[in-house]
Amino acid sequence: MTPDAARLMREMFEAAIASAQPARCVPPHLPSPTEVKGRLVVIGAGKASAAMARAVEDRYGGPLTGLVVTRYGYNVPCQKIEIVEAAHPVPDDAGLRAAQGMLDLASGLAQDDVLLCLISGGGSSLLPLPLSGITLADKQDVNRALLASGASIGEMNIVRRHLSAIKGGRLAAACHPARVITLVLSDVPGDAPMDIASGPTVGDPTTCADALEIVQRYGIELPAHVRAVLESGAGESVKPGDPRLAGIETRMVAAPQQALEVAAAVARQHGYAPHILSDAIEGEARDVGKVLAALALQVAERGQPFKPPCAILSGGETTVTLRGQGRGGRNVECLLSFVIATRGHARIHVLMGDTDGVDGMEEIAGAHAGPTTLARAFAQAINPRRSLDNNDGHGFFEALGDSVVTGPTRTNVNDFRVILIDA
Repeated sequence: MTPDAARLMREMFEAAIASAQPARCVPPHLPSPTEVKGRLVVIGAGKASAAMARAVEDRYGGPLTGLVVTRYGYNVPCQKIEIVEAAHPVPDDAGLRAAQGMLDLASGLAQDDVLLCLISGGGSSLLPLPLSGITLADKQDVNRALLASGASIGEMNIVRRHLSAIKGGRLAAACHPARVITLVLSDVPGDAPMDIASGPTVGDPTTCADALEIVQRYGIELPAHVRAVLESGAGESVKPGDPRLAGIETRMVAAPQQALEVAAAVARQHGYAPHILSDAIEGEARDVGKVLAALALQVAERGQPFKPPCAILSGGETTVTLRGQGRGGRNVECLLSFVIATRGHARIHVLMGDTDGVDGMEEIAGAHAGPTTLARAFAQAINPRRSLDNNDGHGFFEALGDSVVTGPTRTNVNDFRVILIDA
């Protein structure tokens, strides 16, 4: 890895993160005080929600109150909006209490009031309020099983919506007849609002039967009383067209595509022709790594489909099926698979990371790699294939000093991948 390549990729990553900072992207979407005849109540959930709340306080000119829940370590001090920190990705009691508090606030609104809902990635785990008869421990067990199963984020959220008392449009339904404006910072492939924090303020076209099919597909064991909620239809969510959702406004304030476009502009300034593959790549992380490696080798060796020097960018959300005992996470697993497949090619450099600063369970955003990565690993008697088989991407790259650590970014526009290919 040349210093210049590592520095440029890090600059691109940081530019992508900066483009989705709430202070920049939230204010243009706020209602004006003249639009609010009654109270403005702010609620929200996600890794960016506290920073979004601060942006609302700083730029909205009228009175407001509210409650927001974010991940531990992602707090941003606010004067009028209460900020609660809770656990992610496996929920805890703090998240449950915050979710109940939000539902209570929503249920007390009048027709002239406005609920401003701030939603970002991570909100599903931070709003773990279960349906009657299901416990927090049940939700925790289901969440762990989903995270380890290899299910996509969309599939996981279908299950979550049908075991929740607040997701799948239930929060918006509780607000009726108040006006609801939802500001969404997307972290999911396709930017579907129902998949961001499992859609607490949007109608859900999926069903309990869909959730049950996903549970069966991935062999997830459910306690009998939890399975009964799905089998009986008792967990059915609020559907599109429900009159309680009439007039709900959803405004997308930031998304992965815009972050990739900002990073592409940085690449272009440094003489690399940028090419955005997709902002919605999904699949098993190690398989995605192999495919991206094949593309990089074709570009480097044959100039197809792109001519070097170039930067190949992509986003989305891969998954990891846990088989080993390593430290994860999905970006470093994808990266390690890529490194093995490119075999230390002299002109290929790569960085993969999560824009929220947390890849898997670690306070590490991701890692970077280049032509010397494999050789340095072998020199330290680190076997890359063994690390991959053990789901230990973090251990592999940390031992080489190649981890990318940002600290809490207080935003989240999903995974970021850049492959630099020199001429």
